[in-house]
This record gives sequence, C-alpha cells and structure tokens, in this order.
Amino acid sequence: MTLRASLRAAVVLFGGCLLVLGLLYPLAMTGIAGVVFPVQAHGSLMYDVNGSVSGSELIARPVTDPRYFQPRPSAVSYNASASGGSNLGPTNPVFLDQVNTSIASLRDAGVTGPIPAELVMASASGLDPDLSVEAALVQAPAVAAARNSSVDEIRALVIAHRVTDLMPFHPEYVNVNTLNQALDGR
Repeated sequence: MTLRASLRAAVVLFGGCLLVLGLLYPLAMTGIAGVVFPVQAHGSLMYDVNGSVSGSELIARPVTDPRYFQPRPSAVSYNASASGGSNLGPTNPVFLDQVNTSIASLRDAGVTGPIPAELVMASASGLDPDLSVEAALVQAPAVAAARNSSVDEIRALVIAHRVTDLMPFHPEYVNVNTLNQALDGR
C-alpha cells in the first residue's frame, strides 16, 4: 500500500468516525433521551403558577423567606456555572464563621434543637437541592410557624415528598425545590 493510499484510508476512516461518533450518535442519543425521558432531558425544569420557568429541580436556589425550607448552604452562591465546594478544612476560621452564620440564620428562622450538619455545610457541588428527611423535619416547626400552619400538616408534606433511590442503603431524601413549590400548592 502506498503512502497516498494509506493517507486516504486514514482520512476516510477519520471522517467516518467523526460523522458517526461526533454527529450521528450524539443526535440519536439526544433524540432518544428526549422521547424516553422528556422532563430530565430538558433540565427537570420547574414552572411557576404563570407557566414561566422558575428553575430546575436539580439545582438548589437561595431561600431567605422563613415560610420555606432552607436548602444546604452553597459555596458558590447557587451559581450553576461555578459548581464546586469550598475546600475549607474543619479548622479554617472562614469555614467556622460560615457554619456559625448558617446556625444563626436557622435559629433566626425559628429552627430549634440539634441542627443536622447538612444544613450548615455546603455539598461538594454547592448546588445540591436534596436534604435528608431528618433535616427537612427539623425545619418543619419553623416553616409551620411562619405559615400559620400546623406542624403536623407541614411534616406530612415532607413525608409525602420523600424520595427513595433504587440504590440499597441510600437514605431517603427530600428535594427542597419541589417541597417549597408544594408549600404554595403548585
């Protein structure tokens, strides 16, 4: 085989692979995902009462209103384009200040008793909208008081929004975004 024939074969193979693996396969997978998993393929979007996109179920949002459940703190200010943790160690004064500020904020919102660590420390991505059921239930009395609702009613809502993964030994959790949306009856 001559150099020219070898080069031609390499270019044809490269072009074919580029076409199949770089264009056709991704388009096919995107199309299949859009049909099989339409909500997830389009970002698990959430809508407000007017039908406008209000966010995604997958990305936590800052909550300052005591009538809503608080998500985990975010090391990236809930900015999805800057996903990441703080990388601050447990003895770092900045980290300790952040934890103490989070505790004070939760206490100001009316949370009493022991506060789960996940409510005062950011997740690795800084965007995690999920809390353990226990962390949500700790906030239930404060949310109920802020809404003039019964604690039992708010706890029942938390329990109704539990998510159980298919993975064994994975604890149940609550998506704060969908839980807060349910508080408003949406």
